[in-house]
Order: sequence, then structure tokens, then C-alpha cells
Amino acid sequence: MMQAISIRGGKGGADALFVESLPVPEPGPGQLLVRVKAAGVNRPDIFQRAGFYPPPPGAPATLGLEVAGEVAAIGEGVTRWRPGDRVTALLGGGGYAEYALVDARHALPVPAGLDFVHAAALPETVFTVWSNVFERGQLQSGETLLVHGANSGIGVTAIQLAKAAGARVFATARGAAKAAQASEIGADVAIDAATGDWAEGIKAAGGVDVILDMVGAAYFERNLDVLAPDGRLVVIATLTGHEVQLNLRQLMLKRLTVTASTLRARHADEKARLARAIEDRVWPWIEAGSVKVPVDRTFPLERAGEAHAWLESGSQFGKVVLTVE
Repeated sequence: MMQAISIRGGKGGADALFVESLPVPEPGPGQLLVRVKAAGVNRPDIFQRAGFYPPPPGAPATLGLEVAGEVAAIGEGVTRWRPGDRVTALLGGGGYAEYALVDARHALPVPAGLDFVHAAALPETVFTVWSNVFERGQLQSGETLLVHGANSGIGVTAIQLAKAAGARVFATARGAAKAAQASEIGADVAIDAATGDWAEGIKAAGGVDVILDMVGAAYFERNLDVLAPDGRLVVIATLTGHEVQLNLRQLMLKRLTVTASTLRARHADEKARLARAIEDRVWPWIEAGSVKVPVDRTFPLERAGEAHAWLESGSQFGKVVLTVE
């Protein structure tokens, strides 16, 4: 048996999370069983806990989209990994536990020089940023990226990856302290979105080429306004609503692209492709120290409810991670 975090009643607030004993799963063909040392906490976990983001078919009901730990066992057909290997991995669910099943193709080696806590902070955010900023948004060296929500795990990762790729970065955050922290980790221009219209300064500076947006409806019109000609808006969350009015003429005149995506529901083959691209392009940046995703704080697994409450407060700067003894 193993200890895992379940949701009392199937959904609820942070206090609905509790420790439950569950059977240790067995790896099937193409799978790894990972002895979890650390698990990232992400906003989609909160949405699932609240009943708004059910796991995809076949995924565990247990929360947790990313882990780091040691391979405990391998399933039939696995050739790259061996028991004892240090890995970090993207999951469809099940990370808030002492053991987790992983599609072997979605595992990556723990980058040299990183501990399990910092390795567990990588997969969900790095996969999201790489696929949306660099693939869908096609950010190039010398272009300018605008990141909304600079204090979030996605935000800090996007800033770091964009700078490593040679881009200029604008970032918005709510509060002067968070804006200052965004500057400290590499943002060229950090704007306190709580003190007026963030869009005016960006327009005065010439606009941006790519926007990574998690805010949604409240920022949509201003996002289009600050995009330079041929700009790309990539939406990955809709915290302020998902219905907007779209001026098609504005898109036509500036040749804008509006795109959006989610990660969790993508086909396993697509996630495997992303894993290989990330290992090839992003892992060298991490191992060279060009990318350092900050961890805001850690909580023991049994205090997962406190970790959710902290993330929901919006007080964090960087990732929140659960540790497993």
C-alpha cells in the first residue's frame, strides 16, 4: 500500500484533500513505476479538486501532473530506463502519492545539478511554455514576449525560457514586489498591473510579438491592441472568463494570430514528441544554469491542502512543490 492524496466527496475546497491508503500500482507495457520524491502543485490541480477539470480517460483520479523521483520498476517494452534512474515526468494524474505510473516516453532525466524538488517543478510548466510560446507562438530570438501572471509557475518559466532563447520579455504582475521579482529573474520590463493600465507603456515601447495569456476575457482587447503587426496571442487559461468580442478587422489589418490550447488532454504520442524536443532544446539551458525555475515553497505530501490554499491565495512567486519522505 502507499499514501496518496484524495478528495473527500469527489470535489471541494482545499480542506477536502486528505491522506488515503491505496494499492501501489503495477507498471503496464511502456510504463514506469516511479517512487515519488517530489510533486509539483499546479492550478489545474485546483480546478480538478473543485470539480471543473476532470482527468482524461484512463488517468488516475488522484491529483498531480508532474513528479520527480526514482524508477522503482519498469513495464514490458521499456528500454531506456532502469530501476534506480532519477527521472522527472509529466503525468495525466496521480502525482500526489508515494508512487506514480508514468508513460516512459514522458519521462526525462533529472537535469544535472538539480535536486528532486526543483526537478519536480519543471515538467508541467516547461511542456506548457515550450508548446505554446515556442511552437504555437513561434517566438524567435530578437522578438518580444509579453507574459501575464509573472509570479506563477508558468510565468517564471516563460520569462526564463524566452530570455535563454534570446528574446526580450515584458511581464505583468499584481503588486510592486512581484514586478520587482520578475525583473530579478530576467524580465526586461516588469509592470505592476494593479496600478493602472499596463497596456499604455507597452504600446509606447512599440508593442510585442507574442503574448502568453492566462487571464482571459479581461485582457483580451488590450492584448490585441499591444500586439505588433504579425503578432501572436496564445491563450492557455481563462481566469477572468472565456467569452470575448472579437474585432476581425483588427486581426486583418495587423495580420494577427489568436490561438489557444490545453496540455493535459493531448495524445500521448504528442506529449512524447514534446518530451524529446524539450530534452534536446531546454535541458541544456537548465544544465548550463541559463534557466532556473524558482521554487516558492514546499509542503509535505500530507499537507497538500495547505499547498493548495497557498497557491489559491496568489501570494507565491514561482512553483509550489510537495515533498514525499
